[in-house]
Amino acid sequence: MVDVDYKPGDVLRFRLALEEMEGTVLESPDNEIVLIKLSSGYNIGLKKENILGYEIIKKYSTQQKHVEIKQKEGLPKIGLIITGGTIASKASQATGGVKPITDVNEFLSFYPELLNMVNIKSLEIPFKMFSENMSSEHWIKLAQTIKPMLDDKEIEGVIVSHGTDTLHYTAAALSFFINGINKPVVLTYSQRSIDRASSDANLNLQCAARAALSDAAEVMLVGHASINDDYCFALRGTKVKKMHSSRRDAFKPINTGPLAKVWPNRIEFMQKYKKKDVNSMSEIDTAYTDKVALIKYYPGQSPDILDFYALKYKGVVIEGTGLGHVQGNEGLQSWIPIIKKHIRSGLVVCITSQTTFGRVDPYVYSTARDMLDAGCIFLEDMLPETALVKLGFVLGHYGWKKYVKEKMLENLSGEFQPELPINPV
Repeated sequence: MVDVDYKPGDVLRFRLALEEMEGTVLESPDNEIVLIKLSSGYNIGLKKENILGYEIIKKYSTQQKHVEIKQKEGLPKIGLIITGGTIASKASQATGGVKPITDVNEFLSFYPELLNMVNIKSLEIPFKMFSENMSSEHWIKLAQTIKPMLDDKEIEGVIVSHGTDTLHYTAAALSFFINGINKPVVLTYSQRSIDRASSDANLNLQCAARAALSDAAEVMLVGHASINDDYCFALRGTKVKKMHSSRRDAFKPINTGPLAKVWPNRIEFMQKYKKKDVNSMSEIDTAYTDKVALIKYYPGQSPDILDFYALKYKGVVIEGTGLGHVQGNEGLQSWIPIIKKHIRSGLVVCITSQTTFGRVDPYVYSTARDMLDAGCIFLEDMLPETALVKLGFVLGHYGWKKYVKEKMLENLSGEFQPELPINPV
């Protein structure tokens, strides 16, 4: 075993008995193992006793990159909001895990193509966090940060970089909050950090810029259309869901098709959309209550969970089975009497389906008819996540509760699709 004279973060070429191997040294939990990250992004461990020699290719430096944001003559102007997530992260040279980029200039240094497409007139960082840590307070702060950019006549559109895990919740919230939208608001992401060879970040951000320069006044989510680096989809903010934990094309349109195909140099719309009006002022409405919940029904589930929520919550969305069912009057633990009791006491109960595709229908089976008679609101083809956000939005408005059924069934931001596609996947 050779003497060790390197530290985590250094790039080394190791000489083994039958091959040479190059990678970045990571912190190792085992003193007898050298943990390295290969250029492919994978981590492997080398037994120190098998290392015959090594060469230090590059020493790790903690000095941050600095890039001056220069305005280039003739380029259109956008607003950029950075909130965190993988798209604003990089691999830690010490641990191999992903950590947030703390310097704005370093963030932009990873994306030179963006600065060749647009001038960033306004850049804001309202908060920095992974999206699983976000709440409705962050959705509201984000809408408030977006509004001045929408009202600036020189700005063509707004890009929001965001983590993936709860991005579809944020997209739905902004779709309801910015109900007087006048320009593109484009949320984008990456599944893999920019310093990985397989990163999706650069194409996503370039396509997001192209969508932000379009004439669509819509809240859109833009990202890889497939696992390849060919083009992106723009997806409507209320009809999108994260459908894969790690694939680059993680987000899919549900019960509809993409709003547009997007390349870095062009965009082709596939559906009707609201037109941009840079001369108008935007309108935001961020009334919201967190006293709403999403319940996924499963076989044999006790209805007493509703007793818990009825104590402190204003409304619940139930992901029912199939066309929107829970255990009916034939079962020993029928949900129908409990639902009826709590609706009479003021709890709002909305029904969606856990099947992802398709719509709920209370008129096919007797159980759903009983649920409808009890006062449940069946939400057509609305996604459960979108329904949760919309219910919080509706019940957050003073005086709207007496019209809650009408409001929940009103197509405020394209959350309903009257005609579903034959082949949704």
